[in-house]
Amino acid sequence: MLLHDKYPEVTRLEDLLPLSLQILRFKIAAARRKSLRRGEPGQLSVDEIQVPDHAENPAMHAERRELLERLTAAIEHMGDQCRELFRLKLLGRTFPEIQTAMKAASINTIYTWDARCRKQLAERLGGHWGKGA
Repeated sequence: MLLHDKYPEVTRLEDLLPLSLQILRFKIAAARRKSLRRGEPGQLSVDEIQVPDHAENPAMHAERRELLERLTAAIEHMGDQCRELFRLKLLGRTFPEIQTAMKAASINTIYTWDARCRKQLAERLGGHWGKGA
């Protein structure tokens, strides 16, 4: 009944197969568009997701502790200006806030101090941030 009402031009039985295939293509395309809209194609199964292990890894803990000790020792031997700059940066201050706190005349002065202090720190750590001298 629906075919007769919706597709009155289809009168022969041979025309039914191409019509049904066309309807099927439209349905598949609509389902694909709906799936893309919902973001379903890129989703992974819960069984496929690898959950990181947040347990304390003794080797990584020791490595982080050693790096922290090296950083602390290197910063302690730097000048007051560099120590204050690093302290403010670690507090999450922006460069304009650091400029105000350190009473610098220009923001470019803060950028220069930052570059010089980072260079000094890298040299004290053996030229790089990772494991080394």
